Amino acid sequence: MRTRGPGRYLGWLVWQQKRRIAFGALWSSLWMISLAVTPYLISQAIDRGLHPRRVGPLVAWVGAIFVVGVANAVLGILRHRTMTKIRLDGALRTADAVMAHGVELGAALPRRITAGEVVTIGIGDVWLVARALTVTGPGVGAVVAYAVVMTLLARVSGMLALVVAAGVTVLAVVLGPLLHRLNSAGGEYRERQGRLAARLVDVLGGLRILNGLGGKEAHLRRFAAQSDGVRAEGYRMGGALSWITALGDGLPTIFLAGVTWLAARLAVRGDLTAGELVAVYGEVAILVVPTWMLIFSAGDASRGVIAARRIIAFLRLPVEEPGSGTAPHGPATLRDPESGVVAEPGRLTMLVSRRPGDAAAIIDRLGRYGETAAAWGPHRIAEVAKPAVRERILVADHEADLFAGTLREVVAGRADVGDDAVRQAIRSAVATDIAGLDHRIERDGRNLSGGQRQRVRLARALAADPEMLLAAEPTSAVDAHTEAAIAERLTAARAGRGTLLSTTSPVLLDRADVVIYLVDGRVAASGTHRELLEREPGYRDLVSRTFTAAQEAL
Repeated sequence: MRTRGPGRYLGWLVWQQKRRIAFGALWSSLWMISLAVTPYLISQAIDRGLHPRRVGPLVAWVGAIFVVGVANAVLGILRHRTMTKIRLDGALRTADAVMAHGVELGAALPRRITAGEVVTIGIGDVWLVARALTVTGPGVGAVVAYAVVMTLLARVSGMLALVVAAGVTVLAVVLGPLLHRLNSAGGEYRERQGRLAARLVDVLGGLRILNGLGGKEAHLRRFAAQSDGVRAEGYRMGGALSWITALGDGLPTIFLAGVTWLAARLAVRGDLTAGELVAVYGEVAILVVPTWMLIFSAGDASRGVIAARRIIAFLRLPVEEPGSGTAPHGPATLRDPESGVVAEPGRLTMLVSRRPGDAAAIIDRLGRYGETAAAWGPHRIAEVAKPAVRERILVADHEADLFAGTLREVVAGRADVGDDAVRQAIRSAVATDIAGLDHRIERDGRNLSGGQRQRVRLARALAADPEMLLAAEPTSAVDAHTEAAIAERLTAARAGRGTLLSTTSPVLLDRADVVIYLVDGRVAASGTHRELLEREPGYRDLVSRTFTAAQEAL
């Protein structure tokens, strides 16, 4: 229910702490009422005590002013404390919902949404949603204050009450389009901000590789251009906000001057007493506070709706069904009907595609990530219990996280393997250039080169020894000599096990039992590497260009 729309989501947050929000609205309303009542009490002190020089009534009304002032201070503290708790509660509930859904998505998370978008949601959107809850306190209090002030003004002069009502209407008519413009600019700003954060995360994650390839300056120029676009939207949003601020300050002041002049004319004619003149001035001056509260509440609510829309989009990302079906009793063939790819157990199969994304999508479908019609033996893999799939089929993600720990711990992962098996996996992945098993690996392998990180990931996959190993471009960050060594050792390490790799490396392809050539995400041809070189011009051209590029790199 909470993901049906931004309004429903904000309503859900309100309902989750309805008692606290009720108190927040109460304290805010009473605080506003105490402000609005003070000018009336001052007018009574003037007219009933000061003007006729009667000490008793003067002391009584001054005492009432003092009591209301003390109450105003106490209510202000209660209001602020309660609203702070409301905002923190809303932020934490939203953060918990985002975190819980991210955990449910698991390894599918980076396949569904960029890291930059997640960062933007966690840092910015969560707090914008929390600030939107301000409307439940000061926003409600401002409406109550308007009602009280209009009632008190009507007791003094119906004409003055009508003038003030007309001024409030003019203010709403003027600010309405500006708030709409702010909402529109804020939505575009949020979109651009998410894309910029995604690019920043990608660049930071691959900074070492970019430096090595000389691509840092190109990405810097792209980031700068995208940043300029975000800044332009920020200026547009700031322009609307500055007009709202200026009019929110200026229009009430103009109305204050006009109403005061009109009240003074009435006082000169004898229609208003001195105390009533003071009351009118005070009541209209006090309206600046609820006016500001309403403006800021409307702005916070507008930005909160935009943020809630992004959060809901994240919470709507589909979670894979756990499945309850049985898995094949032994090694079984993986089939992807969408592409026609077949991965046989015990064979080294390789995918070749001009578009790496096509091969990666096939690997995801065969590994049961996202929507898939793939079959595992006689069963649809989507219907098989997920733990069984994850236990026997491993998708070695090119960007899989490396947790902090010793090399032994990182390579072993959750597998219960001894040091000999870890060393063998490291040798097979040609990662022996990294110091011994006790060498400390920082989070995400920040103290390793790009090639070392890739080989550690491969070693971890080999140490897990899955029934079927699926990997995309496992040697893309290593040099040709290292790649040749990996090709030789990987074949031996995976002997008797099923392995499916996507690559265009001739060194790896020459060792495959079967190579599948993809065109537009579909199987165009299959056979050995040498057979495809002879009969498939497109395949030959693609692999030859890869070989030439590798030679030039040497």
